[in-house]
Amino acid sequence: MQNNEKNISYQPTDGLSYDPAEEKYWDEAALEKELRRTFEICHGCRLCFKYCDSFPTLFSLLDQKYNGDVRQITSDDTAAIMGSCFQCKLCEVQCPYTEREGHEFRLDFPRLVHRYRAQRARRQGLSLRDRALGNPDRAAQLARASWGIANAASRVRLHRIFLEKALGIHRDKLLPEFASITFEKWAERAGKIEPEAGGEVVLFQTCYVQNNEPQIGRDTVEVLEKNRVDVRVARGLRCCGMPAWERGDIESLRRQAGANLRILLPFVEKGAKVVAINPTCSMMMRREHPMLLAPADRPAAKKLAAAVMDPSEFLWSIRNEPRFNTDFRSSPGGKVSYHAPCHLRAQAVGFKGRDLLRKIPGVAPATVMECCGHDGTYAMTTEGFEASIRIGRKAFEGMKENGAEIWVTDCPLAALQFQQHAGVRPMHPMSVLARAYREDGFGKRESKE
Repeated sequence: MQNNEKNISYQPTDGLSYDPAEEKYWDEAALEKELRRTFEICHGCRLCFKYCDSFPTLFSLLDQKYNGDVRQITSDDTAAIMGSCFQCKLCEVQCPYTEREGHEFRLDFPRLVHRYRAQRARRQGLSLRDRALGNPDRAAQLARASWGIANAASRVRLHRIFLEKALGIHRDKLLPEFASITFEKWAERAGKIEPEAGGEVVLFQTCYVQNNEPQIGRDTVEVLEKNRVDVRVARGLRCCGMPAWERGDIESLRRQAGANLRILLPFVEKGAKVVAINPTCSMMMRREHPMLLAPADRPAAKKLAAAVMDPSEFLWSIRNEPRFNTDFRSSPGGKVSYHAPCHLRAQAVGFKGRDLLRKIPGVAPATVMECCGHDGTYAMTTEGFEASIRIGRKAFEGMKENGAEIWVTDCPLAALQFQQHAGVRPMHPMSVLARAYREDGFGKRESKE
């Protein structure tokens, strides 16, 4: 970055754009201006030193190599800074200079990273790993077609070494297993899929629940029905597009999100809420799709975004209604460790899963708000695996320090990270509630007196 100016203004440059529908979004020189401005602001602020490695990398370069001059940051340096972001969104949550805060600087570091990666993807194309990790639905289809061989192979060292060399998926990463029966297939057999749109709630089960842990979806349906919610399941939903967008693949994101939009919008137009089980997916649908989808789809995306809720958020919204069910037949008892996912924090809707746990007699959840380090597919990669452990260490230690037997998080991938690096696999809040409604859900009956 070369420039003869003495001072770099904090005000937005004429290259500011977070909207891929704008021509300047794809202009490399325009992006360069915003990178330099953003680096200058972050250099002067340093509030985000403790999140991903993007900021420590930037600050180390400026302090130890360039004497604070962001103009000297090279393209290779920029690649290292941008490559260390795993889109936890916590810097945007904490930043005082964002559009969300109404600040004139209009800073959004995660979206700047997305812009950088989108330009790179357009310029260089997508790698084999980008295509593999960016389409979890296809991976699941192939896994089911293997009749269980894919799950078994993920535990074979030789196969994992091959995956690492071929796709850059770390050989030691605990990978989610694929379910033989998808959530949608279960819902079809259980009569939960209606031919016409309607209902009070339509589930967006997410590709993870669909393909890897359908039990979370089944528990969510059970809990909602216990509270007399008319819940529906739609046929044919796809990934929300976040794995593709992590790699700058906006075409795949638009294709996947557009297909979901066409399926879900009829439910919304009939008054249903869209309950997305994974916080990453609800964040994408609420905050990202209205700006990322093709301009013709954006009015519908905004309408859908206004209807999106987290399952705990929806259940909390009816807590004062007579139908809200507190007839809990069993309890995890005592201390529960609750981890607040980063992408739930980014939505600023509170921690309703934790609050609902307090409705179960005898439950006193302790909250951990540190990032677990998994962050989409980052922890699966060769370059991200070790870093994810270091970044997540405070979360691992915080959950352990609470001394609870039952751990809870709204994010299924965070649960996988805790399982591997802290020795306990947290439950989803809906799974805890589902078990609490059952007579022997936790092996003991709660007194009704």
